[in-house]
Amino acid sequence: MRARNALIVGATGGLGQAAAKALAEDFEGLALTYRSSKAEAEKLCASLPPSCKGWPVSCDLADPASVQSAVADGAAQLGSIDAVVFASGVAIEQPFVSQIKESQWREVIETELIGLTRVVAEILPIFRAQEHGNLVIVVSVANYTFPPGDALSSVPKAGMEALGRAIAKEEGKFGIRANMVAPGIIDAGLGTNFLQTLYSPEVWEQQKKAIALRRFGTGGEVAEAVRFLASDRSAYITGQTIIVDGGFSL
Repeated sequence: MRARNALIVGATGGLGQAAAKALAEDFEGLALTYRSSKAEAEKLCASLPPSCKGWPVSCDLADPASVQSAVADGAAQLGSIDAVVFASGVAIEQPFVSQIKESQWREVIETELIGLTRVVAEILPIFRAQEHGNLVIVVSVANYTFPPGDALSSVPKAGMEALGRAIAKEEGKFGIRANMVAPGIIDAGLGTNFLQTLYSPEVWEQQKKAIALRRFGTGGEVAEAVRFLASDRSAYITGQTIIVDGGFSL
């Protein structure tokens, strides 16, 4: 069955926008969630090709009622949801573990890990009822090679990756797949924008030397991995993580 419609959670972020533009090549309809930037979501919808219709959908991952409404609205607009891409994240600093406050842990875990569980709770009944469904979760290469100071970002994403594998194992009998994409250092998104203000150009050049391909990735390159996993071209792949890091984790 060709996937027709997808819900992208966190569509107005750098990676979310790239994913939307990539999926628009394969899907007929996209529900694109935003938390506060409705204008950005509407602009993204308008930029999609004529073959793909986009709808902006409000969603605050910290609010269970908002998540419930977003999934319901997306399903109503699209008619069906064949795939969900979870690309939402929080722009954070890079403190060491000894410096992280409980409030910081709570904010990131609430938005990312707990936010994902809320989306999953709403989408699994839909996937089961239609006897197919596909979840793609954007996580982090830090789960495979840990950069000091990245715990606040990587710990919630490790939980997200574990959840994806659990869904793949438990829900496969219902025709449901779940896979992950783990980006390395990508020149897109809130996190990269923040780090560019935190570190000097010299530090960034040193980071490039730690990457086998000697360059940062692009949002589009990550989005192509998301596109593949969201499509029927990956129909026999589940519970897996594609690392898109230019060899940073080698």
